[in-house]
Amino acid sequence: MNHTSPSDFQISPFFTLSADKVLIFNIFLFIYVIGLLMNILILSVIYVNDHLHVPLYIFLCNLSCIDICSITSTIPKLLVMILSGNNTISFTQCFTQTFFFLLAASAEDILLFIMAYDRYVAICNPLHYHHLLSKRICILFIFGIWVSASLNSLLMTLPVSKMSFCGSNVIQHFFCEANTLTRMSCADKRVFYIIVYFELLLFGLCPFLCSLISYVKIIKVILKIRSRDGKKKAFSTCSSHLAVIMLYYATGASMYMIPPSKYSHAMEQIATILCTAVTPMLNPLIYTLRNKEVKRGLRKFMGMKLPLFVFFQ
Repeated sequence: MNHTSPSDFQISPFFTLSADKVLIFNIFLFIYVIGLLMNILILSVIYVNDHLHVPLYIFLCNLSCIDICSITSTIPKLLVMILSGNNTISFTQCFTQTFFFLLAASAEDILLFIMAYDRYVAICNPLHYHHLLSKRICILFIFGIWVSASLNSLLMTLPVSKMSFCGSNVIQHFFCEANTLTRMSCADKRVFYIIVYFELLLFGLCPFLCSLISYVKIIKVILKIRSRDGKKKAFSTCSSHLAVIMLYYATGASMYMIPPSKYSHAMEQIATILCTAVTPMLNPLIYTLRNKEVKRGLRKFMGMKLPLFVFFQ
């Protein structure tokens, strides 16, 4: 058996069996365009409104950048493949795609925890908020997010790119996903899986548990609020944030924890689509467009009150 590194791969997502490729193309095009425009809009609104230049919205800007990176690393190439009918992707393009996908995923893992910490300090320790989340600390947080995410992505991508591949070069996924590529390799995978489980612990489980603990403490404080309106507003904000965290980590974990079966490829891809395409499209709605300060910034940015704002009230 020939153990080599192929010059290219063939992408074979589960939905290629569908006859209605036009519908599939339009669905992914809609997800990409809406996700891209919504996140760019949020970046623009926060940039031009001085009253939004505070830690919470600085972190939201980074979330939008991460979401743009996530959808841009996977969907455009998929759209080209569906449109052209050519599912070939070069070796270099494949692992570049892998790197940026993992970069976005790792960065979002950490950022979701930092955003939970921001809400914890704002609600549970408001008198020390500006000290604990000063401009300098926010810059260090953001720098740390991107550096650690880049190193983690590199640590995950390089071992896979150095593996020998045998047999078919068909990737049973809609993009070059590291775990799927590893299954195609003839090399010893033990070192890689040790790295994967360590990465899941460090960038997945730990931030998730820390976020969960932060929200438990937040809820305890909210329950002590006497104002009914204040309590309702705080609960609404926390529940939406927590829902996105649960969705993100659940879909992300399922990408690596679904047991091998004849249905696992489709299930894994559906989980990945939710994590990498649908969630980035919904994040601007859940995190920002239901926020009164952002809606006020949108009105100022657009110079008029749009009927769209009624929908988010």
